[in-house]
Amino acid sequence: MIIGAPYDATSTFRKGSREAPAAIRWASESIETYSPTQHRDLDDLALADAGDLNLDGCPCDEAVARVRQTLAHVSGVPLMLGGEHTMTVGAVEAALEHHPDLGVIILDAHLDLRDQYEGMMWSHATTLSRVLDRIPPDRIALLGARAGTREEWTKAESLLAVSRSGSLDARAWSVLSGRPLYITVDIDAFDPSIAPGTGNPEPLGLTVDDFIHLVSRLRQATVVGADLVEVNPVYDPSGRTAILAAWLVREMLLVFAR
Repeated sequence: MIIGAPYDATSTFRKGSREAPAAIRWASESIETYSPTQHRDLDDLALADAGDLNLDGCPCDEAVARVRQTLAHVSGVPLMLGGEHTMTVGAVEAALEHHPDLGVIILDAHLDLRDQYEGMMWSHATTLSRVLDRIPPDRIALLGARAGTREEWTKAESLLAVSRSGSLDARAWSVLSGRPLYITVDIDAFDPSIAPGTGNPEPLGLTVDDFIHLVSRLRQATVVGADLVEVNPVYDPSGRTAILAAWLVREMLLVFAR
């Protein structure tokens, strides 16, 4: 099931990711249902789009709780369209209710390991810290990472894997491949030359080929939830970031389907 989480209340540099679910759905009209890289077709899946959660005016922790409460009762594999990255915490909490041994793979340019940001524990800059409140660091891999404070980089050393690349090494894969996985994709993991429409773009990002390589490995895993967050259509009038996001969503839906 697809569900939107249009929320960007804690975004600090460039707001607008609340417009992402609508923009990705719009862009999906240009994307074929068939994936030639996977030889699979969305038309062969039982898909449902539940629309968007009503998160208007919610404090961030309340918005996260609404995401958790909704996704905890979803049958099948939920895929959430953000919105800012904090909404991922609610989706991870929902997955944990059914899979206490959950592992997490994060694609993100930023470490998001501050414990507080601008005096707030709930912020797009504290997302991974809030996930770590719930999941041990040796079950979390962070890919595409290339931005953070000195203190965040030190804290990141406790994670199972941290890499600027989009691939997992053999050690990390051996830990994660045997457990249920949650996959979260922040669009800023990709290079801004192909995904300029995001709140905090960062050079030296991933390519689409990097993502295809990761997807080929995930076919062998059990993915129980996923999201794609931080698309900001306000800063990409060309629409190409939303189009890339819609393509990524198609690939994720196809690889997770059983």
